[in-house]
Amino acid sequence: MIRVGSRDSRLAVVQAEEVCRTLGDCELITMKTTGDMVLDKTLDQVGGKGLFVKELDRALADGRVDLTVHSLKDVPMEQPAGLPLVAFTRRADARDALVLPENGMWDKTKPIGCSSARRRVQLKQLFPAIDVQPVRGNVQTRLAKLESGAYGALVLAAAGLQRLGLEKRISRYFSPDEMIPAAGQGILAVQGRAGELEDEARLVDDADARDCAAAERSFIQTLGGGCFAPVAAYAEVQDDTLHLRGLYVTADETHMARGAVTGRRTEAVSLGRTLALLLKHQAEGTV
Repeated sequence: MIRVGSRDSRLAVVQAEEVCRTLGDCELITMKTTGDMVLDKTLDQVGGKGLFVKELDRALADGRVDLTVHSLKDVPMEQPAGLPLVAFTRRADARDALVLPENGMWDKTKPIGCSSARRRVQLKQLFPAIDVQPVRGNVQTRLAKLESGAYGALVLAAAGLQRLGLEKRISRYFSPDEMIPAAGQGILAVQGRAGELEDEARLVDDADARDCAAAERSFIQTLGGGCFAPVAAYAEVQDDTLHLRGLYVTADETHMARGAVTGRRTEAVSLGRTLALLLKHQAEGTV
């Protein structure tokens, strides 16, 4: 039996169960991470996206679990030695989604709640007259804050809402041209110990998702970005071709550059690096 580790949030469990259905004989072991417990500060104030994985990394390294499942967008760019990402699941809907209160009314005098600088800077372009404020917590916690009147609307990942059966809460989807998704959004990453369960990992791995992830994470890594940096990357593949969109914003958020590159999917990593350097030059060249 394969012991699969996951955060204990409802969405994380649903995602881990999705992987377990493909793997077969699994035992799901859940745990609370530091990122789940510290909700009164933004992630950049408490240590970044690594807070969502370090307890799971420790369980994997200690042999208490055999594999762990993460939302790829929450996984740091670097993994601990000996604990590689061994599989990338077929990508679900990568778009961001606007969620309104259950009454369907959008009170635009209240802020839009979102969890990342990436969403915030793009929302300010789309809705310049509306305040944008951070919101933390799992999906259910954020929805409760919306219903309490703390926010007029939320922006959440469409894939998470769909996996939770909450698609009906989506008021509208943002196309990737309107709001470039986070690197890895919609993809689940499976992490393991080097050299172990390689055949099992192949059952879960999707070649398209792997190549898209490589391009997107190369883009972010080249810019030194984490979950609180206002950068974004979204790749699509068709046959042997990969198309990558990207967003780069200067540190003071006064200059922004968007762009895209297309090339062979076998060059995913170099395409990510090329686009990152191009957009950084364009944005900082205007300073």
